[in-house]
Amino acid sequence: MTRDPEYPQLFKDGDIMLGGIFAFHSSWEDRQHTYTRKPVPLPCISLNFRGFQYAQAMLFAIEEINNSTGILPGISLGYKIYDVCGSIARGVRVALALANDNAEVFAPFEASCTRTAHMQAIMGESSSSPSMAIATVIGPFYIPLISHFATCACLSDKTKYPSFLRTIPSDYYQSRALAQLVKNFGWTWVGAIRTNDDYGNNGMTTFMETAQQLGICLEYSVSVFRTDTPDKIQNIIDIIKTSTSKVIVAFLSHLDMDMVLHKLAYHNMTGYQWVGSESWISDSQTAAMDRHHILDGAIGLSIPKAHVSGMREFMLDVKPLNSSSIKLECTGNEDVTEVQNTFTDMSLMPIFYNIYKGVYAVAHALHNILSCNKTCDNRILQHIKSIWFKTKERDEVYFNENGDPPAKYEIINWQPTENGIVDFVTVGLYDASLPANKQLKLQNKSLVWAQNSQQVPLSVCSEKCPLGTRKVLQKGKPVCCYDCLRCAEGEISNITDSITCVRCHPEFWSNERRDACIKKVEEFLSYEEIMGALLTAASLFGTFMTAVVALIFFTYRQTPVVRANNSELSFLLLFSLTLCFLCSLTFIGRPSEWSCMLRHTAFGITFVLCISCVLGKTIVVLMAFRATLPGSDVMKWFGPAQQKLSVLGFTLIQVIICILWLTISPPFPFKNFKIFKNKIILECALGSAVGFWAVLGYIGLLAMLCFILAFLARKLPDNFNEAKFITFSMLIFCAVWITFIPAYVSSPGKFSVAVEIFAILASSFGLLICIFIPKCYIILLKPERNTKKNMMGKGGPKSL
Repeated sequence: MTRDPEYPQLFKDGDIMLGGIFAFHSSWEDRQHTYTRKPVPLPCISLNFRGFQYAQAMLFAIEEINNSTGILPGISLGYKIYDVCGSIARGVRVALALANDNAEVFAPFEASCTRTAHMQAIMGESSSSPSMAIATVIGPFYIPLISHFATCACLSDKTKYPSFLRTIPSDYYQSRALAQLVKNFGWTWVGAIRTNDDYGNNGMTTFMETAQQLGICLEYSVSVFRTDTPDKIQNIIDIIKTSTSKVIVAFLSHLDMDMVLHKLAYHNMTGYQWVGSESWISDSQTAAMDRHHILDGAIGLSIPKAHVSGMREFMLDVKPLNSSSIKLECTGNEDVTEVQNTFTDMSLMPIFYNIYKGVYAVAHALHNILSCNKTCDNRILQHIKSIWFKTKERDEVYFNENGDPPAKYEIINWQPTENGIVDFVTVGLYDASLPANKQLKLQNKSLVWAQNSQQVPLSVCSEKCPLGTRKVLQKGKPVCCYDCLRCAEGEISNITDSITCVRCHPEFWSNERRDACIKKVEEFLSYEEIMGALLTAASLFGTFMTAVVALIFFTYRQTPVVRANNSELSFLLLFSLTLCFLCSLTFIGRPSEWSCMLRHTAFGITFVLCISCVLGKTIVVLMAFRATLPGSDVMKWFGPAQQKLSVLGFTLIQVIICILWLTISPPFPFKNFKIFKNKIILECALGSAVGFWAVLGYIGLLAMLCFILAFLARKLPDNFNEAKFITFSMLIFCAVWITFIPAYVSSPGKFSVAVEIFAILASSFGLLICIFIPKCYIILLKPERNTKKNMMGKGGPKSL
């Protein structure tokens, strides 16, 4: 059984035929098939003026080419234009009908002029899904299918659709441009609604991929189609109502947008910021339907505005069909330009221009074939793919390897006027051929947002984290939903929405706001602070006291009290005490290399010198009383020379220990960051702990030896037994340095230095007061006791 023939709605014979597939109707009447008789042709309903406009644009281009002498001279173009009523199945049937007219291979026109003209290319379809079906069917025939409005990125796949080309950019670029536009306004929490077909699904997939890369999160993504049930539509409305995002990206065809707009108006859902695709954003019919101002302030991408001289006049110059079978309700003399409806609306001129460019692309390809010799490749598809020309409006037309034109868009903003008409204001441009950072360019124009607001709407899941905080993701939610956690001490964040806090350099610390690192306070025992000043004063006072005692002793150097028990050792002891008081000053002030090496070594040597003198005096006391025993000659073995040598020997051992310490691992200035978080403790590191404790240990050893000997000599008969005072002074000395160790270890920072200075001063004052003050008391206040007889006493030693 043969199929019923498909008859075109518009037909004109010519030397070369072009096909056109448009939707003069937007729907069809659904009928149940009984399968008992042959189905009747599909009845179309709902007149669609846009389809007529598209056909008119094609006719204008053909007429202009036929009247031109510069392209295809002497050759006329004909056309067969079919109405597919928006049906994919009908579109495939029509495409096959057109392909059957092209059974023979194209041949030069020198052949018989009586032959039948063949179909060379097809213009259409307007939507992606029908175009995919048609391109799949006619692809094996390599008949070019040139669409003016099918934008699905999937159609760029030449393995599936080898003969498909288009004069509108691919949605691959539009989807990425929409994501960049959303990001530009700081919207990171958006909703998305798409047409449930190849156009919407593929476009939204690319948008979501790009959005994820740009840090944009989708709260929801729903699909809709104009034939969906009321329950499904209501479910989508409920999802939008309960959402927290205030921006909706709508990748919808104009028909689906019109249906969604009707439902939104019914529920009075205003206040949302809409971001639209090119299918509806510049559609005046959609704007006219928006009587509740739901889409006011919408922003989106549109095909660049275009003007084709003569097209508007041609499209409006229509006459009724002259047929006796049609009852006319008009005279044919009416002026269509005075009518305000979809057909007279020229807001879709950029789309009409796409059809115009498609027809001219075919004409230029045919012209090139007919102009070349017989060795030229006569496959029109290959010539169209490699075509390059300029239209009369000076716009370039060419296709890339995927059959796509260069991607350029205008950014459109819906700005309502006082009379209620929406003005489509161009506020920016997008050019995919430019570098990534220059593709999106917004002009310095005031934009209108939802509800006529002048402020950019805020649509985020979480507010930006301020300086001094970092983002912590909320469990089970997208990355755009987070809490702001304050940076820990010692860490900062100096940018908003920081994902991490940066730890400050060890010499810096975070300020109170945690947004900047400030230099830590360097702490050391200084002369300017109270504690340092007091310790300095005590050191100088001790030095002054020692000098006064030395002056007294020098003045009364010939008296028995001074001469008793080796006055030379007494002066040497006073000198060493002066050094002990002064060495404490090396512990005050900012640590440096020389002060760190000097403070411990000077302390160790001067104290050993001091203890050595005391030890010498103690030994003298013991030896002196043993010399009173019959037959004893011990004093000749420990006379003045031996006493000086013993002091020198004991001190030399400490000098050797200090030299080894300074040679092997000397003390050095050190910045301690561990004791306090917000301070730097400037201190002297020991270098070698063994050297430090060897110095202290040696001092302690001498002090204990001196204490033991003095203790043994405390009860020797003498009116002025110095051993008693040495014992008491050594008791103070040992007590001070025994308590020093735990206090030193447990004291933080500069207080450990203060403890060490206090120990030095306390032990020095103990020696000075216990050994010399009693003698000064006798010299100055009790001169009657400062006699040799009183010094010797009954039964005392013969001579001191």
